[in-house]
Amino acid sequence: MQRWQKWDQTLGRIEKFTLSAMLSVMILVAFSQIILRNVFSSGISWGDPLVRYLVLWVGFIGASLAAKEGKHITIEIFSRWFSGRGQQYLRAISNLISALVCGLLVYAGWTFISNEAQMGGTAFLQIPLWIPQIILPVTFAMMTLRFGLRCWVELMMIFTSGNPDKHGNPL
Repeated sequence: MQRWQKWDQTLGRIEKFTLSAMLSVMILVAFSQIILRNVFSSGISWGDPLVRYLVLWVGFIGASLAAKEGKHITIEIFSRWFSGRGQQYLRAISNLISALVCGLLVYAGWTFISNEAQMGGTAFLQIPLWIPQIILPVTFAMMTLRFGLRCWVELMMIFTSGNPDKHGNPL
């Protein structure tokens, strides 16, 4: 468990750095496109597709970070009716369902990427189309692991009466 948490923290730092770098590049390219179009009646031919794929990457890496920090969207309609151990069971079930859905999306994303690779299309600068789209199964796999770990942690806390820290990790 500790090994996973260290790995997850390291991965989180890499994700945050990557997110910052991609946002910076995205803003720089978009700003350059605006200046080039309005001032020089020109532009970068691959600028718009790059920004489009960077938006995709930023969104999915952000979703993975939200899952890591326990800030992903949740539906808490039943939590009002339960307290204590009942809420822990609900969180475990919610994390299990989230892990299963993300696992299905890993499969769907991998199938999509495989089909794109077989079709042989290119995105921009002759980069195969599947390369910028690989973020789909990769981030869904990370979210599957993170939700699965959260489910495991909740179950461990239920059966060992442990208390979580602010991120849901046992103390």
